[in-house]
Amino acid sequence: MDVSSDGTAASGDGAPTPDAPVRTSDRGAATRGALLTAARDVFCEAGFAQAAVTDIVAKAGASVGSLYHHFNGKADLYLTLFEEFQGRQQERTREAINAVRDAGETDPMRQFIAGAGAYLNGCLEERDVARLFISGDGPPGFDRVMRQRLNRWARRNAALFHTSDGGVDEPLVIVLTGAMAGAVSEVSLMDDDGASRRLADKIMAIVGTIRNPGTEQR
Repeated sequence: MDVSSDGTAASGDGAPTPDAPVRTSDRGAATRGALLTAARDVFCEAGFAQAAVTDIVAKAGASVGSLYHHFNGKADLYLTLFEEFQGRQQERTREAINAVRDAGETDPMRQFIAGAGAYLNGCLEERDVARLFISGDGPPGFDRVMRQRLNRWARRNAALFHTSDGGVDEPLVIVLTGAMAGAVSEVSLMDDDGASRRLADKIMAIVGTIRNPGTEQR
């Protein structure tokens, strides 16, 4: 490889090639994104068990080889979609809690309601994806992944709720986490958009009647 007069790398025929790695990287990212989009569509239509790798790559306009270059297989695609969805959900929750905090809200329960409501809204906005992960049709071991995610969510909730002695109000955290897990499942699996939104509003109204004992004691 030669160096051109402006200091950039050049190929043997003298053509500058400084952008070649970037173009390759962009192309790879585009292929990866297309595969994920296609996998989401195929999974949502056929379910995980019935989805075929050949259908995914055909829909993505890619090859089987490119799929296995970016992912370990069908299960890896599914888990990647799940993690990306959860990342978006965490961002929605974070933004909602920060918004009420910035508005001066200090009640942990009100902060929780803001975050939980944002999570439910995310399930409504991405109903097809939320339903995919709630349906039970996932790769082997996915139920464990879901439990781990729920446990992490519970630990984050625990950071909001404390008892008067400085401990964590574990019973309250368990009740709220369990209630929201059930709410996410019901809202995601309903077919009627209006009915699911009304249900989500009613659930959050009921959750709003729960009081944080630690706050009351203060």
